[in-house]
Amino acid sequence: MINVVVADDELPAVAELAYLLSRDPRVGEIHRATSGAEALKALEEFPVDALFLDIHMPALSGLDIARVISRFARPPAVVFVTADEAQALEAFELAAVDYVLKPIRAERLAESVRRVCELMEDDAAAPEVVTVDQGGITKMIRRDEIRYIQAQGDYARLHTQDSSYLIRVPLNDLEQQWAAAGYIRIHRSYLVAMDRIDQVKLQTGRAAVMVGGTELPVSRRALPHLRERLAAKRVRPL
Repeated sequence: MINVVVADDELPAVAELAYLLSRDPRVGEIHRATSGAEALKALEEFPVDALFLDIHMPALSGLDIARVISRFARPPAVVFVTADEAQALEAFELAAVDYVLKPIRAERLAESVRRVCELMEDDAAAPEVVTVDQGGITKMIRRDEIRYIQAQGDYARLHTQDSSYLIRVPLNDLEQQWAAAGYIRIHRSYLVAMDRIDQVKLQTGRAAVMVGGTELPVSRRALPHLRERLAAKRVRPL
């Protein structure tokens, strides 16, 4: 279980976030703070594994707190919970584990808790991030959020659970760069994260994989390699 600090200068926001976290069996003690100073004080008084921080707090913002704890020998994980999407780039530069937008959805918050727990269990480094452009705004997304990548000429479209992003990198380049991260080529037009494959469909003359409800084709050339990689994963064919 993880012990957390919830910090927001608005009491209703603190109460809502604390309530949602209290319903997650992976969360232990929840310490509440209504300012950046109170959040830092909680770090001094209690063992804390993660901070769930609003970005815009007076005097000491969530970003300020992240900068302070980055100097710790073993800093707690930081999750930003905010209505301001524009600060995501700076947040990930400060090695934030996640960036959750308000209004908070319980399932999205549960994913943040999972990432914190995973970080603690594996003692992992900060997640790899990818710079993308969306509507003229530069954003950074975690690579492990990308379920599959689709070739579009000299570009590639990155597909996450909630959105997609076009980047000017050929699929062949991503295949080489991301192979060690568990991405596999299944078709001339598709690269897929191995841990996102839910099922494999094998039918006469064709094969496909299911990724989060989306069916993606598997070429005959790629199928033998895919079968080898899936053997250990034990994905059930249909």
